[in-house]
Amino acid sequence: MTAETFLAFVASSYGVVMAISPMLQIRAILRSRDSSSVSAGYQRVLFFGFVLWLGYGVASDNWAIIVPNVVAAFVSLATILVTKRYRPRP
Repeated sequence: MTAETFLAFVASSYGVVMAISPMLQIRAILRSRDSSSVSAGYQRVLFFGFVLWLGYGVASDNWAIIVPNVVAAFVSLATILVTKRYRPRP
């Protein structure tokens, strides 16, 4: 295994860990049933970035980029939906 392959594996693996970390925010929202302290705009910016990186990974056929960004995009979308669902009504 080359150093590049090893680093790609480690970085991609940690990328998946980072990608699932917003699930902690989802859990907090579901527990409190309130998302007023969560920025939905911030989540949308992240989602767009994940989709861009996913596109780049697909275009370059780089699975070390594709895998974590697929996970990140799905978790980010879930965070957006949960945030929207538990927004307090004015």
